[in-house]
Amino acid sequence: MTASATIQVSGVRCERCIGRLAGALRGHDGIEYANANLMGEVVLEWDDEQTSRDAIVVALARSGFPEVAAERE
Repeated sequence: MTASATIQVSGVRCERCIGRLAGALRGHDGIEYANANLMGEVVLEWDDEQTSRDAIVVALARSGFPEVAAERE
């Protein structure tokens, strides 16, 4: 089953950062689609049987792009 999410990360400052972020995800099994922008929004789709949102967030953080905690009101 395919799952999707938009994850907000920090550490994206330039096009080179986008490339590094893409490289971090490229080797991650189960990711079917990934797109990031310079505002740190990463749109993802993945195979739920091969990976999880948590595993993807860990892989991003390990590469220098930690998830930004959602602001609570």
